[in-house]
Amino acid sequence: MLYWFFVKVFGPIARHRLGPTVSGLNNVPRSGGAIIAANHLAVIDDALIPITCPRMVHFMGKAEYFEGKGLKGKFKKWWFTSVGVFPVDRSGGNKSLGALEHAREIIEDGHLFGIHIEGTRSPDGRMYKGHTGVARLALETGCPIVPVALIGSDLLQPIGTTIPKKGKTQVKYGKPIAVTKKSADEITHAELRELTDRVSAAIREMSGQEYVDEYAQKVKAELKAAKEAEAAKIAE
Repeated sequence: MLYWFFVKVFGPIARHRLGPTVSGLNNVPRSGGAIIAANHLAVIDDALIPITCPRMVHFMGKAEYFEGKGLKGKFKKWWFTSVGVFPVDRSGGNKSLGALEHAREIIEDGHLFGIHIEGTRSPDGRMYKGHTGVARLALETGCPIVPVALIGSDLLQPIGTTIPKKGKTQVKYGKPIAVTKKSADEITHAELRELTDRVSAAIREMSGQEYVDEYAQKVKAELKAAKEAEAAKIAE
């Protein structure tokens, strides 16, 4: 695995381009498994955490990154695998369970698992309610959750932009949220919702994002429907 090679070689270039100011690094556990739960504003967020975190962070990546054909497809698969990214099928249902099991193994082996919590990547920059997957993973493994606020990356790389502008960003590592391990049949929906909301609240407090008490899935579906309706109207 070439994670640290890429961080050391390309990290200085990324830091010069993205200009991250980092705080709270003492909140990252020096050993043991933990979840790094961050908000999500732009594609470059996936670079901001690796170049600022003192420990290696394993992330999920879209399955399509690992399924490409030809030389380009092989290179993408090699690249993502080399930097600690593993595939997840985001179509939902049982297809994503394998990735969650892999995330569990990473945590139980004493490593850091990083994830951008749902509800924080939106066209209007606001934060919405997300699903409880991160909370369940934390409760079933008993690992702490470190909330992380990313600030300014959306200004350097607005939605639809490939190459980010040069500028300044902030990465704030918050105080770990302690979690007591429970078996799957002991965990209630109320506990999952409470822990999920605690993580979101911690990120919101650090990032300053406006919060909307509505599920992200619903908002995304409404935005998609509105966009399709507008396109259909133009086509008429």
